[in-house]
Amino acid sequence: MKIKFGTSGWRAIIADEFTYDNLSLVLEAIVSYLKESGLGQKGVVIGRDTRFLGEEFSKLAATVLGSHGIKAFLCDRDVPTPVISYEITRRSAGGGLNFTASHNPPDYQGIKFSTADGAPALPEITKIFEAKFSELFQAQQTDPKEYTYESFESLLEKGMIEMINPQPTYLERLKTFIDTDVISTSGIKVVYDAMYGTAREYTDKFLNDLGCDVEVMNDHRDVYFGGRPPEPSEENIPELIARVGDRGKTGEFVIGIANDGDADRYAAIDSTGTYLQANQLLAILFHYALKHKKDWKGCVVRTLATTHLIDAIAKKEGIVCHDVPVGFKYIGEVMMREDMIIGGEESNGLSVFNHIPEKDGVLACLLFVEIAARTGKTLSEYLEDLYKEYGYFYTDRQNYRLAEEKKNALLESLQNKTPTEISGKAVVKVDKRDGVKMICEDNSWFLVRFSGTEPVVRFYAEAGSKNRLDEILSFGKSLL
Repeated sequence: MKIKFGTSGWRAIIADEFTYDNLSLVLEAIVSYLKESGLGQKGVVIGRDTRFLGEEFSKLAATVLGSHGIKAFLCDRDVPTPVISYEITRRSAGGGLNFTASHNPPDYQGIKFSTADGAPALPEITKIFEAKFSELFQAQQTDPKEYTYESFESLLEKGMIEMINPQPTYLERLKTFIDTDVISTSGIKVVYDAMYGTAREYTDKFLNDLGCDVEVMNDHRDVYFGGRPPEPSEENIPELIARVGDRGKTGEFVIGIANDGDADRYAAIDSTGTYLQANQLLAILFHYALKHKKDWKGCVVRTLATTHLIDAIAKKEGIVCHDVPVGFKYIGEVMMREDMIIGGEESNGLSVFNHIPEKDGVLACLLFVEIAARTGKTLSEYLEDLYKEYGYFYTDRQNYRLAEEKKNALLESLQNKTPTEISGKAVVKVDKRDGVKMICEDNSWFLVRFSGTEPVVRFYAEAGSKNRLDEILSFGKSLL
């Protein structure tokens, strides 16, 4: 058996591949790396989201690490992914383990390793885990070994496991990025959907502490996430969209925000009941930061699948723009070597200047509340102003589930015989760093990319008109 760490850790279906036996071997592989690198001496932060068996898996991890002489700082409840990342850096720990499958359906569980800088581990590290797991798994097949560990209670008593509450220090940290006075004096009202996830008592508490009028939805743990994937996409939060739209119709100054299950992603809905795509929100935040966050300096970073509206703003404002493969770890890599104003991806992940090199959906939600509070505009109005100044960009993403053989055939076809035109427009540039991205002569583009965590092919497209966007997506569908 082999495991694969995708863009954000190893994910698998609970009781299928994600079992106690397999997890124990993954943990042994991680322990081996921590010991050989010397990072284990600094301790490891361990957290989880609200998924099924999260408590037990995280306790197992703490037990395995503690039994190997590596101190575990174990979070006392489910916590947002960015909180774990910040806690790693705050404690100068050797790394972090997070039991989360992020936005995957509820039957998935996952484990994610973050390095000492708080960033998601890059492939050169996760490949070490994969190889060591394979070695240990093969050894178990030929000569089964029972791994024995000291008890959780004993390790707790000895201080090798320490229970921690990272909430207060993290919320205090967010105050350095948010203009709290602007929000507290604006009279803005917020509808917040916690999506049964980890950001309850984080995002809403920050706003409540400012005296905001906050209406909270789905703020309790549900391992089934209300029967929907815990991704804050438009189709998954219809009640929030409807509620914000209803309140907006009465003339209230209101905004809707949401976090996914582990709170590294976000959504924002303005008072018209309009759900804005992450591509649109990133452009809004980038522009807002240039105008109102003057101490945020440096470049802007986007992934290959993210809107080129970012590029247009950067070009006109004289900002260096980097594009990187899909996966926030690549944004974090740039962030750690140079100053960055913001970095983001179309899948609702972002971070900002001088913050952690990890997606932070809690901070993102608060920033969009600040933008609405300061400008007095709906986000839709702000976006329209951007289009008028920098040009119109229409984007979309479509997901298709494919059998493995069909997926491989499509990938091979695109890699070896990339189309030279898309619906009448010549392809002038091809980028194969992550899937296949085809950029056309009219600056429209089409990206085919294969998920590292699900049997899914993703089509991304962008164009200067809706008609052209539809043509590109129709072309993509014809490839199937």
